[in-house]
Formats: sequence, structure tokens, C-alpha cells
Amino acid sequence: MTTNTTYLIVGASLAGAKAAQTLRAEGFEGPLVMVGEEHEWPYERPPLSKDYLLGKAGRETIYVHPRQWYTEHDVDLRLGVAVTAVHPGAHEVSLADGSQISYAKLLLTTGSSPRRLSVPGADLDGVLYLRNLGDSDRIKAAFQSASKVAVIGAGWIGLETAAAARAAGLEVTMLEMAELPLLRVLGRQVAQVFATLHQDHGVDLRCGVQIAEITGRAGQANGVLLADGSRVEADVVIAGVGITPNSQLASAAGLETDNGIRVDARLRSSDPDIYAAGDVASAFHPRLGKHVRVEHWANALHQPQAAAQAMLGQDVAYDRVPYFFTDQYDLGMEYSGYVEPGGYDEVVFRGDVAGREFIAFWLSGGQVLAGMNVNIWDVNDAIQELVRAGQPVDTNALRDPEKPLGSLTGR
Repeated sequence: MTTNTTYLIVGASLAGAKAAQTLRAEGFEGPLVMVGEEHEWPYERPPLSKDYLLGKAGRETIYVHPRQWYTEHDVDLRLGVAVTAVHPGAHEVSLADGSQISYAKLLLTTGSSPRRLSVPGADLDGVLYLRNLGDSDRIKAAFQSASKVAVIGAGWIGLETAAAARAAGLEVTMLEMAELPLLRVLGRQVAQVFATLHQDHGVDLRCGVQIAEITGRAGQANGVLLADGSRVEADVVIAGVGITPNSQLASAAGLETDNGIRVDARLRSSDPDIYAAGDVASAFHPRLGKHVRVEHWANALHQPQAAAQAMLGQDVAYDRVPYFFTDQYDLGMEYSGYVEPGGYDEVVFRGDVAGREFIAFWLSGGQVLAGMNVNIWDVNDAIQELVRAGQPVDTNALRDPEKPLGSLTGR
């Protein structure tokens, strides 16, 4: 009887592509199969709400690898077909076309999906979400014909989409349940920076509002009715109200799930031959001492490399400091670290907050948990070092732009 040596990746995503690249780079020469539900070969998502949406970057720039890379590296790339079930006992998966694929090791990089609005009118034409390439194309096309856009949700996707709409010359109304954009993520002081940024660029920002209904005519959305009875006119409605991990396959297969597929620091699930990485993985983070699920590009870029090494039997643990970035209008930002809502006792600023050139640090007991540099560059490595140090710092020195950040860790 022949032993199956196939390594299977479910999810033709950035995470999936980086795992395949690492497997080959680390010397795996066995059969390597990648299955993706979309018809596009793996691409990066940040441009979908940034340069690609703005028309500043062409389609060819978003792909992780050129199409021929998969052939050259003997990756059996199967697109446009969904995996419908995972059978851990049989070491195989079922596909929507009725076929099965057997595996020795399986990596799930199935990502996440946008939360859908549950109000009346949510199914009207012109109610759009931004997650995949087709979504970005639809929004870009809508920007060509629309004059008024309502953005529901002032999270990262909502803010970036609003900035793109303003750059396209559209009137934008942003509707947010909380008192400020990103309030749970950043806290009041830093959240106010993003509120002011969008107001300064002409966005009608309405916080503390509830959506009652998407109004429409002849099947086409034409506005948003709020719970207070007021109505916002809009030719297109873009909803950015969060995402949920695509962990249904894992749950149905009996794997442990909890806000994603629960994996250890080696990215291994409750089944020793099944791994997960990227948006879908709730991974134990050795530095943080807890399971975290990170929904950002850098995690999808780096985490699958560790998963691939673990699949090959290498002794690895994924402990990188979480990182993400955003670009909105003339504001560029990088954020490193991890802070749960309310999980800090102080925010320390260095630089010019009003002028939007500053660094913000979130601290607990004098220890830096996270840092964000806004329009200040070449400091992120030093911020990450402060986060990794895990020790109290002199907050006065932290505030002082004359004190090099690298000197605060005592190294």
C-alpha cells in the first residue's frame, strides 16, 4: 500500500500562497495541491481598499506570484471549486464538483467573510461589501456612476473606503454605532484623530446612530433610514461592519474552534495533521500567553510560513508582534502590538497630535503593549522592540522626541 505524501492547502489566498512558497523553499518535493473557491489565483487584499480601488494600481500588481510560478514550482492549483467537507479520519476532503483529495498534511487558510447587514433592504442592489477582488471591482464601478455614498461602519475598511470615495469626488456620509470611529480598537484619544481626519476631508461623519432600513426603489438602494427617523440619501451603500472567520469546515470536521480554528503556537489544530493560518486561525501567542486571531495582512504574510515549517516537522513557534497599516488621504500609519479593548491604563503621545505627526503608545503598568506611528517613519522596528521588551519604561522619556526610542529598552 502506497503512503499518501500529498500536502493540501485549502484557501488560495495570500496565506495559502506563502505556505506553498515556504514548503518548496524548505525542500518539500512531494505533491502539493492548493484549492481555492475564487477563480483568481492568490492575491493580496490591502490594495482592494487602497491603490487598486483608487485606480492607482493595475490588476497585475495585486497577485502574490505570477500565474506561471505555480506551474514552475509544481503546485497543483485548483481554482473555482469549493471544499465542502474535511474528513480527518480518512485524511481527505470533498469538493463541490464531487471529487475527493487525499492528504498527509492539511493547511486551512480559508480566511474570513464580511458580516452581513440584517436590516430590511439589505438585499437591495447597490448594497456592497468589500472583501474580494470582485467586490473591489463592483465598488470601483459604482464610484464611476454614483454621486452620494453611505458607508455603514467606521472600522478600518469603512474608513479606507470612505477615503477612496472622497478621492473619487463623491459625497460621503459615514454611519457608526459607536461614539467615534475605531473606539473599541484605539480608545477615545486616538479614535478622535481619525474622526477629525475624515471630517477635515469633507466626510459627513455621524456617530452614535442605529440603522433601521436600507431604502430603495425598483430594487435599487437609494438611501439609509436611521432609527431616529432621519434618512441619508445614497446611490450606493457600502457596509463594513466586521468580518467572521470561515471556520465552518473545521467545526463540521470536529476540530476545536473558538472565534476561528483554535491552533497552538505551531499553528497545529486539535488534529495533529491539520494546521490553520491567517484570518481563520485563533493561534496561541507565546508572548501574549493567550489565543489571538489577527485579521491583518502581515499576519497572513508571515504566519503561514511558520505553519509550513511546522508541517515539515521543524520546531517553530509563531510569536511575531502583530502589525498592520493604513493609508487614508494624507495620513499613513503603522501599528504594532496587541491591546484588548480597555486592556490598558494609559496612552502616551510623542509628537504633534493635532498636526497628525505623532507616535501613540498604549501602556499597562508602565509597559508598552502597542505603538502607532502616524506620518513618522523608520520607527516601527524600535516600537516593536519596546513591545517585545515587556518591561516598564520611563513615560517622560517616551513622550520626549529628543530621546531615541531604541535607548528606552536599555539595549
